[in-house]
Amino acid sequence: MKRSQFILALASLSIVGGSFFLRTTFSNTSEPKIITDTSRYKEIRNQLWSNNDQVKHFPNEIPTDAQDVHIAYSPEILPAGSFFQIRLKEPQKKIEKLLSQYRNSAKHKYKGGNTNDHINQPDGVPTTFFYTSDSHTESFPATYEILVLNAEDKGRPGFKWNHGDSYGVAINSSASEIIYWSEKW
Repeated sequence: MKRSQFILALASLSIVGGSFFLRTTFSNTSEPKIITDTSRYKEIRNQLWSNNDQVKHFPNEIPTDAQDVHIAYSPEILPAGSFFQIRLKEPQKKIEKLLSQYRNSAKHKYKGGNTNDHINQPDGVPTTFFYTSDSHTESFPATYEILVLNAEDKGRPGFKWNHGDSYGVAINSSASEIIYWSEKW
């Protein structure tokens, strides 16, 4: 192989390799990855979520009597924020007890909808979208009670709720389901 052919081959390889590297780098940072693998629940809850106060109401591990378990976790990628949800079906008596417990401690209560609906109500606060839905819907059906345990506005004057966090539960008694959620933005 002549020296000029070798240099041309090396240059071609560098261009292809560099293009692959750039494409991989930009595609990894521009599209947030949503983790739905339930086997990673404990790791996300106990290690990856940065503020344990926002997930202290989540179960420490997936309950043994839970069915139809779904999780959705998006790590914090600026400026998008982060969310974490676990949806599970529990025995009816357990759901009724949890509903009573969380209704008593909720600072805000909504029926169905999503964060955009809730914040636009009088004295409304941001909540969450239905990330663990079986369909592509972003809103909770009216059968869900969205109970906000806390919401903190970290925006600056004139930009209310520009940054902040909220967490709570969404409970559908008729389906015997509970969704634990936490959001940061």
